[in-house]
Amino acid sequence: MRALIQRTAGASVAIGGRMVGKIGGGLVIFVCAMRGDGEAQSQWLARKAVNLRIFRDDEGRMNRSLLDIAGSALVVSQFTLAAETKGNRPGFSTAAPPADGERLYEHFCGQVRSHGAPVATGMFGADMKVSLVNDGPVTIWLDTDAR
Repeated sequence: MRALIQRTAGASVAIGGRMVGKIGGGLVIFVCAMRGDGEAQSQWLARKAVNLRIFRDDEGRMNRSLLDIAGSALVVSQFTLAAETKGNRPGFSTAAPPADGERLYEHFCGQVRSHGAPVATGMFGADMKVSLVNDGPVTIWLDTDAR
């Protein structure tokens, strides 16, 4: 699985002009299941995301996790993280099939919740408008194949 994680001062996701998810400070996690991924990858990715020490401590150093700051996560499915960009038109054949992708997206959200972080979500497969204030900016790329 892949995730693009952004530390945020606040974020929301809307579908068809209606807000469906909103958080204050925390993480926006764009997540994509890859072909062949399973629950083990989802569990590892969720644990890694909530424990990343990318929030400032009292001395201004990135030394606290989402759990340490009692922050929230906005989790948005994004199959384009599987983009293959050899040419000018990206391909997405390495993304998990939609049914597997949705199952693993829901599993990932559940895993983040199981660590004690509140989770807001978009809707799998929907055309979404995501708004966020990237705090820092801090953006981290995670890939379970690179662990």
